[in-house]
Amino acid sequence: MNRQQIITTGAVALSIVAGLFAYNQFSEPGDTPQPAEVSTDLRVAPGALTAQQLQRLGIQTQSVDAAVDVPLGPVPAVVTLPPEAQVAVTAPFDGAILRVYVIQGEMVRAGQPLATVKSREPLQYGAELARAQARLGLAQATAARTRQLVDEGIIAGARGDEVTAQIRVAQTDVSENARILRQAGASSAGEVTLRAPISGRVAAMTAQVGGPVMATSAPFVIENSSAFTLDLQLPERLAGQVRPGMSIRVNGLGTPEGVTGTIVSVGGSLDPATRSVLAKARIDGARALVAGKSVMATINGTGAASGTSIPATALTRIDGKDHVFVRTGKRFVKRAVEVAGSSDGKVFVTTGLKPGEQVAVLGLSELKMLLVGG
Repeated sequence: MNRQQIITTGAVALSIVAGLFAYNQFSEPGDTPQPAEVSTDLRVAPGALTAQQLQRLGIQTQSVDAAVDVPLGPVPAVVTLPPEAQVAVTAPFDGAILRVYVIQGEMVRAGQPLATVKSREPLQYGAELARAQARLGLAQATAARTRQLVDEGIIAGARGDEVTAQIRVAQTDVSENARILRQAGASSAGEVTLRAPISGRVAAMTAQVGGPVMATSAPFVIENSSAFTLDLQLPERLAGQVRPGMSIRVNGLGTPEGVTGTIVSVGGSLDPATRSVLAKARIDGARALVAGKSVMATINGTGAASGTSIPATALTRIDGKDHVFVRTGKRFVKRAVEVAGSSDGKVFVTTGLKPGEQVAVLGLSELKMLLVGG
């Protein structure tokens, strides 16, 4: 080989080397086939994924939050009224109903007139009040003359004490008769106005115009609908976990946040027929709540049970048990968890997770194929 051939061969070799160097420098990452990379990574570290693979598979993660009130689970309940919510409106005297101003089911305010009753007894008390006032005036006039005679020494001072006692008796009669008429709402014409003692709904009504009314009867019953109670049936598994003071929530009822309340009492024995324990809770009022309505109430642990909360989309079933996929570095691992309950798109976990860990919330099907195989 002569010198010219050697120079030509060397130039060709340098061109090839330069071309390979430029290709390696300016080629895109996507030019390298990815399946070979995934296959190599999975063999080395199962569940390890690059950022590009996470994006392509649509896998997203979210941090695990600490949960203060872990729901113990939903239980059936019936809406009831507390004992103080119903007030009977009674007539103070026997009589006949002249006018009725409300209908059953109507909302009334405290002090609002319900009906007018005509009775003879207010006339009698009115007459007695007039007589007592007359006796009081006579006793006061007599006392004035008696004090003058006592001062002049014409009569003994004991007579002045007797007249003073008569004044006190007359004052007592006047006060008592006036109090009876005032509390009854009676007029001088013998008419008594029955009024609502509390604000609420006319739950029951037997009053009819022209009908009789007795002093021992209740022609109206008013219900206070600003608060209700719940009769909860606690399953046997919750019998020892629920205590007074725990919070509850009834979702729906026309309000986005639901209705909240507090457990006030828990029974001490199981019902042999239903294998449940009766508990009672007080809840706030809501337009959709009526006595006798069946609802589902979620009981919160209120510190009795601690745990974490995750989005409901992070939960999946594997071999009949609840699992999540936890991210540790570049890898994902499946982990079994114990679920206490769910509420408002959140799942509450008692064991299996720690606050701050990252769990997959999207792309669970892809992770399941990689880690479980189906």
